[in-house]
Amino acid sequence: MIPLRDRNQSGTFPIVTVGIILANVLVFLVELSLGAQLDSFLFQFGVVPIKVAYSSDIPDSTFVNTYFPFLSYMFLHGGFIHLIGNMWYLWIFGDNIEDMLGRFKFLIFYFICGIGSAMVHVYFNSQSGIPCIGASGAISGVLGAYMVTFPRARILVILPLFIIWEIIELPAIIVLGFWFLIQFFSGTVAISAAHGGGVAWWAHVGGFVLGIIFIKIFPKSRYRHG
Repeated sequence: MIPLRDRNQSGTFPIVTVGIILANVLVFLVELSLGAQLDSFLFQFGVVPIKVAYSSDIPDSTFVNTYFPFLSYMFLHGGFIHLIGNMWYLWIFGDNIEDMLGRFKFLIFYFICGIGSAMVHVYFNSQSGIPCIGASGAISGVLGAYMVTFPRARILVILPLFIIWEIIELPAIIVLGFWFLIQFFSGTVAISAAHGGGVAWWAHVGGFVLGIIFIKIFPKSRYRHG
């Protein structure tokens, strides 16, 4: 299922959501300008599990170069599709969570989910030397928060049925619940595979669960539920 939009109007302009999207686009433009230096840039500012897990054994390891990537990795992307997909989900679902939490608390919530999801990824992939990059862990937290806060909100989705693609409306709990099950199943399969592939499944799972937990903890600026 590919979400197109939700029928859940927010009461304020989502300035933080838009700001995050613009920041991601700007960083991606920087990536495009790096040429042959891109790989070393991603290795430096992405979360590399083995660097974190064995930081005490790395001679030049410092707190900053080990843990700053837990913040910076959220603004890095591996290509246009990676960037557009993440920003599309954030645009659809982020405005309502920002509206409910308020701008500053939404930004903190977003970063907590992003950092926490990277920690989950490191836990399940501690031997990996591949940088984890992308906003999907943080956005997964937004999706988890949306599902439990607006479970009945109607989501317009494209539903691929073999060669026919239907556009239908479904409640958020079905759309996002199905999305979570795919991430969990794929992550479980990846554990038993020889390698986890190029998708940080457990970052998605971890972010989603953290979003459900922290949306219950954060004080709300608005109390409208769907």
